[in-house]
Amino acid sequence: MRISIFKTIRVGLKSLLLQKLRASLAVLGIFIGTTTVIWLVAMGEGVSYQAEQQILELGATSIIVRTVEPTDGGDSKNSNTRIQRYGLLRSDYRRITTNIPSIKRAVPMREVKFELRHKNRTVDSKLVGCLEEYLTLNRLAIARGRWLTQRDRGEKLIVLGSETAKRLFPFENPIGKTIWVGNEFYVVIGQTQSRVASAAIGGSLDSRDYNFDAYIPLETLQNRIGDRVIRRIPGGGIQGEIVELSQITVEVGKISLVDETASIIESLLRRYHSDEDWAVVVPKELLEQAKRTRAMFNVLLVVIASISLLVGGIGIMNIMLATVTERTREIGIRRALGARRSDIIQQFLTETLVLTGSGGMFGVLFGLLCGPLFRALRSLITMLSSDALPEIVYTIEPRIAPWSVVLSVFISLGVGLIFGVYPARKAAFLDPIQALRHE
Repeated sequence: MRISIFKTIRVGLKSLLLQKLRASLAVLGIFIGTTTVIWLVAMGEGVSYQAEQQILELGATSIIVRTVEPTDGGDSKNSNTRIQRYGLLRSDYRRITTNIPSIKRAVPMREVKFELRHKNRTVDSKLVGCLEEYLTLNRLAIARGRWLTQRDRGEKLIVLGSETAKRLFPFENPIGKTIWVGNEFYVVIGQTQSRVASAAIGGSLDSRDYNFDAYIPLETLQNRIGDRVIRRIPGGGIQGEIVELSQITVEVGKISLVDETASIIESLLRRYHSDEDWAVVVPKELLEQAKRTRAMFNVLLVVIASISLLVGGIGIMNIMLATVTERTREIGIRRALGARRSDIIQQFLTETLVLTGSGGMFGVLFGLLCGPLFRALRSLITMLSSDALPEIVYTIEPRIAPWSVVLSVFISLGVGLIFGVYPARKAAFLDPIQALRHE
């Protein structure tokens, strides 16, 4: 006796509905596993995408030459007086720009930690000495006033980051006002828009919050503040550093020229620096590394999430084995009426696939709600306690990967087939005579 696949599905559904709670628990296991695959991959994609975007912001045709503080050294043998001279030099900038024809532009900058004051309000800020190109190079935007221009070089003018401005001028427009930078007055000419802080990228680039920066012309910083920064330490000692440039950002015309140009820069720096107090960072290489890390991360997440589906599959096998035992007499009657072993296997596999298919379908639908549910949960936690979550959580946005949806469906159906074969074969190979005698 041979029946159609549609009738087999109908009979399977009817049999499963006789044990609603048992079937629901089996579907729940697959549902959780499928949802976990989609959600974990979506969160991993969100984190990876954010890191890749930050690398792309550095520019695929950019090369970043950074000053790196040596681990030891100093100009004085006195332990209470330690002044280090290290890092990039203005002569390095001149050599790089004059000896490498592939460079389209090079932008130097110097930054120092400084306390800024206005009336009785102070803020610890990074004072950045830079050129006018720094604005576009770092994707900054002006909220009020204007940015530094070439005619401002050497002048005591300052542009405040958004948070720096808010802390010094919480209730007024800072444009045109004066603030103390060390022992001198500077006129505020602009304020930048708020920008999301950049996260640290591996060991190559440190995290940076542009909102607490303050920007002055590089020439002004060199003339007014100088290269030497001294600070007193407890016990009457002195520590300091002598650094001419903190960073040089180099841009070339083509991506194909990035590696060659970076190699030439490294050769120049090694020739004129006895210590390796510099580092050359190529965002293109960071991007490729981030993509490799992203792929490995996704594989790990899928393996972890698949364990949930494996557990759900074991639960389904257990349920189907119990179903075979309960329906032994039914199997004997079908065999006595002419049903073949393949028909019995088809029936029980169909029931298993109905269970896993239903769990997979509901899991996919719930998995696609990852973004809205994550944002709602984040908002709820923020309402209950503003300090409950790390800052990075507020910048992450889950990104559903279409391949994770397809993969989760295939895994759930595969689990149904793998864990449904044994119960189905056990049912098909029952002795019809013994099955008819079963009570």
